[in-house]
Amino acid sequence: MTLVNHQEVDVIVTAVAPYGSQVDADGITGFVDQVKHPSWWSSDVPPPQVGDHLHTVVLDDSRTPPRLSALTADVDIARVLRDRECPTDDPSWKESRKP
Repeated sequence: MTLVNHQEVDVIVTAVAPYGSQVDADGITGFVDQVKHPSWWSSDVPPPQVGDHLHTVVLDDSRTPPRLSALTADVDIARVLRDRECPTDDPSWKESRKP
């Protein structure tokens, strides 16, 4: 599996640091910056812990590790961008960009 920008992917948190979380996406290591986790914006959301499952979106596939976001707003933006990028009316193209 290769991660691509605007792709939605379910991940598991594998490590937590003060600046963000390392995550695993089906064997691919990714990173969720602290400001891209809902706990940064709401005291009602607990901070990430190892073993947490998150629904994320790929923000930057060119970085090592790829940068992801667990914010609903970023997922919504990615969905709009995927729809705009679709080169065809073929629904299989859109389906290939989903997790």
